[in-house]
Amino acid sequence: MLPSEKDWQEMLRGIFQGEVKFDLPMKEHTSLELGGPADVFITPDDPLSLRNLITLLKKKNIPFLPLGRGTNLLVRDSGIDGVVIYMKAFGRIEVLREGNRYAELFVEAGVPWQKLVNFCAEKGYAGIEGLTGIPGSAGGAIYGNAGSFGYETKDVVVSVAIMDADGRLDRFKAEGLGFEYRHCDILPGDIILSANLKLTRDDKEAVAGRTANFFQEKRQKQPISERSAGCVFRNPAGASAGRLIDEAGCKGMRVGGIEVSAIHANFFINNGKGTASDYINLMNEVSSLVNRKFGVLLQPEIKIVGRG
Repeated sequence: MLPSEKDWQEMLRGIFQGEVKFDLPMKEHTSLELGGPADVFITPDDPLSLRNLITLLKKKNIPFLPLGRGTNLLVRDSGIDGVVIYMKAFGRIEVLREGNRYAELFVEAGVPWQKLVNFCAEKGYAGIEGLTGIPGSAGGAIYGNAGSFGYETKDVVVSVAIMDADGRLDRFKAEGLGFEYRHCDILPGDIILSANLKLTRDDKEAVAGRTANFFQEKRQKQPISERSAGCVFRNPAGASAGRLIDEAGCKGMRVGGIEVSAIHANFFINNGKGTASDYINLMNEVSSLVNRKFGVLLQPEIKIVGRG
């Protein structure tokens, strides 16, 4: 049984700065605008408050889920047990060093990824132009090794500062984090605090131009203005999940208020009346049709969390 609201106030007094809310609907903090309530929703103001919170949760055996901008995430209708830790306050971008050819940046996990892309375009820092239009946070992009147009997040990561589930802080070099397609070896209970990124210096207009062109192409090919969580399924080896879903005749399929996008079949859209159960049922139907037609079992790229 979780502590009461009064108990939380007592437990956090003197060791924590930030905001604490109770029974907060997760649809307010996910790009799909879906999800039941989180038991406790906590926004730490600083790393010390975060560490003290993590230590307390470990001691009390209370589960927690780190949250950036709620993209690539499906929260079940029944909500989330324990604590959601919202990383919004961790939003700094700093130029650590700038040479003739390269620039190294310090980026906190809560920085909106598009803000970072725009910052690099304005400064003439090349390396993430193709990652424009990704709606998540820097921490989420690193954790999922976000990629697009042949660019991957791992290509610019030098090191990552991580707080583990015991509140210990360490910094890891990129080559030790096991980056693969849409994956790294950072544990689900670990929290990314920040990363050092290395970008290439280039002409500002050239970087801005490439970024704008990629963004325009993405707008034409993906429903980036709709309520979605990004790509639903991982691309199988040598194939496109979106193409397989399309050729299986799934475009326009609907379960309740969730529909396979007519623009890109690997995006599912919430029309404003959908539920997480609708979404999961549509995933199962689409996966089954693709498997029957092509013999390919699609694997989710979206992370499903909450009471099962």
